[in-house]
Amino acid sequence: MSTTPPVLAAELAQAWADIQRYHPELPDLAAPESLIGESSSACGAELSFERLLHEAVHGIAAARGVRDTSRAGRYHNRRFLAIAEELGLDHVEEPHPSSGFSLVTLNPEAKRRYRPTTERLQRALKAHTVATAADTKRSFRGPAARHGSSGGGVRVKAVCDCGRNVRVVPSVLAQAPIVCGGCGKPFRIPEAAVAVG
Repeated sequence: MSTTPPVLAAELAQAWADIQRYHPELPDLAAPESLIGESSSACGAELSFERLLHEAVHGIAAARGVRDTSRAGRYHNRRFLAIAEELGLDHVEEPHPSSGFSLVTLNPEAKRRYRPTTERLQRALKAHTVATAADTKRSFRGPAARHGSSGGGVRVKAVCDCGRNVRVVPSVLAQAPIVCGGCGKPFRIPEAAVAVG
């Protein structure tokens, strides 16, 4: 039993607010918990401030109505790169063949600007790692652990009316709506998925 995930979620929300201070058009983060334990090869597997800033680029693109990815969200195009540069992220000259400009890094100015935020988030991530590594094989973590889920629950597909979808733990979706950046409507779990789960 650890309070680290809620603390980490609070730190993620605070880091997001720090980004919003410099970029007010960035929408609010609907569910910080959704970033914990998530991994995406296109967006970076490790949770860090750099990854959070990457996600903020997608948030601003959605707010502006800019299509910043293709190939089911894997390929990050030049529109993504332009917004990333506004937020203080750099990229190598040539895009990656399958993920485009997804591999971005903080530029020196952004490193200075966000140093306190980065340090605070790193401490929270380290505490989270220590707390989750402290689980022993004798600790019962429920069905998600038996089936290899890293986020504390079995993820199901949630859809919105425009056809986009996300994988989410139903309990996270029950806490508050997760809103689609494409159409502005909330994601929902189809009835068939609820019956199977």
